[in-house]
Amino acid sequence: PTDGASALEHKIQRRALRKEDFIHYIQYEINLLELIKKRRARIGYSFKKDEIENSIVQRVHSLFKRATGKWKEDVQLWLSHVAFCKQWNAKHQLSKVFSCMLAIHPNKPALWIMAAKWEMEARLSSESARHLFLRALRFHPECSKLYQEYFRMELMHAEKQRKEKKEFEQAKMDLGEFNYSEEILNGEMARIIYRDATQKIKGVEFHLAVLSIAKLFDFTQDLQKEILESLQAKYADDPLTWDYMARRELELGSLQSTEHTTKQMKVSEMTQREERCCAVFEEAVTAVPTEDMWKCYITFCLERYNRKTNSEELKQKRLERTLSVFNKAHESSLLPEGLYKQWLQLLLESSLCEKALEVAEAATKHFSLSVEIWQMRLQVLIQLKSDAVTQCFEEALKHMKSKDTLPLWTLWVEWSEGTNSKEDTEALYQRSLRATAPAESVTMKEKYLDWAYRNGGYKKVKRVFTSLHENRPFSLDFFRKMIQIEKEQESCKMLHLREYYERALREFGSTNSGKGAKSSPRQTRKLWQHSLASYEDVAGRTGGKLCFQIHFIANWTLMKNCK
Repeated sequence: PTDGASALEHKIQRRALRKEDFIHYIQYEINLLELIKKRRARIGYSFKKDEIENSIVQRVHSLFKRATGKWKEDVQLWLSHVAFCKQWNAKHQLSKVFSCMLAIHPNKPALWIMAAKWEMEARLSSESARHLFLRALRFHPECSKLYQEYFRMELMHAEKQRKEKKEFEQAKMDLGEFNYSEEILNGEMARIIYRDATQKIKGVEFHLAVLSIAKLFDFTQDLQKEILESLQAKYADDPLTWDYMARRELELGSLQSTEHTTKQMKVSEMTQREERCCAVFEEAVTAVPTEDMWKCYITFCLERYNRKTNSEELKQKRLERTLSVFNKAHESSLLPEGLYKQWLQLLLESSLCEKALEVAEAATKHFSLSVEIWQMRLQVLIQLKSDAVTQCFEEALKHMKSKDTLPLWTLWVEWSEGTNSKEDTEALYQRSLRATAPAESVTMKEKYLDWAYRNGGYKKVKRVFTSLHENRPFSLDFFRKMIQIEKEQESCKMLHLREYYERALREFGSTNSGKGAKSSPRQTRKLWQHSLASYEDVAGRTGGKLCFQIHFIANWTLMKNCK
């Protein structure tokens, strides 16, 4: 072995073994294999190929075996060995790896599925795959995913046998020696799995998952019918059942010939299908009048509306239908809060401004304690340049607790910046500091400082900082922003810079919870580093060096006292 390999070998012979040393050694050997492979391909040289490559592959297997033996709990290590076996087509070795891994990690269904899929797809052994699934289900008798993949595997096995039988029949071979069971060919094993699973796993989701798997195979019509009937019988009151039944109408197209269909015929056909879906949804919202059911209906309408089409007629029909369904859900008081925003966007896009204002107002009456709903109404008013914006802000704040109002104040000051005078905006900023909860006022202080600099320059921002610098609580960014502004000035004053740092360090320079704000050791350390780096940056300026030295000594003393 080379010097690099010798050093790596030496590391894994030590008494105190480290996982990293094994990983580095394995990576080294895999890189070597890749290099040999590339060089052989480049020069077309295959002398002693098996002898050289095999010895390295065996060494990697041996390293993996030692590593997984010592660090059994590390799933990633096992999966790396699995990936290596697959890459180098070590089928016999991989069977052993899966067997050992599952003995140690029987509590992870995904590993059982991976092993069974490999047996089925790479080793073409449905018997081994079935055996693994049955063992897995003993450990996880209520795992939906395991049943789904076992169900899929049995259908794949049936499909494979059907193809074999067809090929033999086409070749006019005698099928006497091959025992093809009609029941297995028709997916009877999958049906047994499905029936067994439904005894243990409840819920629409599992039925829909196995149904979608069954639909991938063209010989499962009877099985699909059974699953569908079970779904309707057991879960008639579940919105997901109705949603599936309605959407199914889209797939059940007409049986007309598609050879000579015109564009108009296609549009008409699609319109009819969508109307059949909506007829089922209309029945659904009557049978199951819940928010979730209306949400399914509206989601379907929005999906259809957002689909691309060259037909203006179809686009218009979809829009009208969607707006109508939104309105019906709203009138039934069953439109979920989260969908009002989409309704308002649709109304504004369609230039139905009056309706948008009406809906926004109704929404805030219905959800008077929701900040998001008030935000929505205010955004509609702002977008339509309404005169009622300020009045609406005042109304919103009456309903909200101070700790929830930050999004409203943020929106208000941003709107005011573009609409009102500087005096009005400043008054609003100052009011927000008094009205918001302490934690939220921190953000408003940062925004106030930023606005002051943008609108009044250095003198203005200095005045604002001075007015706020005893108005706790602060954030570190509040001071950082001021430090950055100071450093941008041509006549950057060390005295000012020092003051900002002293104040920041008083608030955040200690991890103790004394007078200053409590901060993490990492945050404290970063602040000191930032502080010293900035002083170094300006140390070359007039009076800077002396100031920096004083600051450094003071900081060093404080840091030593920091517990």
